[in-house]
Amino acid sequence: MAYDPGALEAALAAVAGSAPDLMDDLRAAFFDSASAHVTAMRAADTVESWQAAALRLRSLAASFGAHRIMDAAKFAHDAPLCDPKALTRIDRSLSSLSMPV
Repeated sequence: MAYDPGALEAALAAVAGSAPDLMDDLRAAFFDSASAHVTAMRAADTVESWQAAALRLRSLAASFGAHRIMDAAKFAHDAPLCDPKALTRIDRSLSSLSMPV
């Protein structure tokens, strides 16, 4: 799947239109939710909870067209519980979309 770094911004703009405050709120909500899912992954103590958090992250990313995060979450879902490589891949994918100031 191709990665489009502007996909998140395009998805936000499609919803928020010409309301920059709404766009900022939606962007913040995306990153807050993504962070919560990653925190749940780090805290997972069973394969089921690890996979559930990875699927929630993947679904969130899909909602916003964030393909790199989707791919990283799929990789994590298929990886062993709390796999450091999977977590690093997710961290990098989120960093690539770091919230603009």
